[in-house]
Amino acid sequence: MIIRRERPEDFAAIAALHDDAFPRVDGAARSVESGLVDELRGDGDVIDELTFVAELDGEVVGHVMCSLATMGEEPSVGLGPISVRPTLQRQGIGAALMASVIASAEQRGDAAVVLLGDPDYYGYFGFVEAAALGVGSPGSWESKYFQIKTLRAWRPEQAGPFRYAPAFERLDD
Repeated sequence: MIIRRERPEDFAAIAALHDDAFPRVDGAARSVESGLVDELRGDGDVIDELTFVAELDGEVVGHVMCSLATMGEEPSVGLGPISVRPTLQRQGIGAALMASVIASAEQRGDAAVVLLGDPDYYGYFGFVEAAALGVGSPGSWESKYFQIKTLRAWRPEQAGPFRYAPAFERLDD
């Protein structure tokens, strides 16, 4: 397996991957996550250095995207979506993608990575409930799902309200 940055020639495979990994709401042609990826790209909010594919035998089998966000008044990193081909889940592909994001964000000097997801899964990577560190959630979901992984550059005074890229906000429209 190879973890590498996504390339434009991967986009169709990435869309198919997200459509296979996530449900389609009300018979929609595509998953919400697949559309979100397109909108983040279209808005120019993707953080290229933190967006990866997992390739196995020349095929894209996993993808993680990070996008520009804010925490308080400062730039931040929002992680998501992340997906792995359903037939290959629970084999370490998602973990490899997560490790790549965390190591690269650390190398870039980012203070934290923020996501919405399963605390049992993401806790393995050191994510904790964001509210416990004073990071305000941008949504009304249960607080345990809104999580943060602080990195070496983190300082407690950086905490504040978190906002994902505008494409996330349009999901509610």
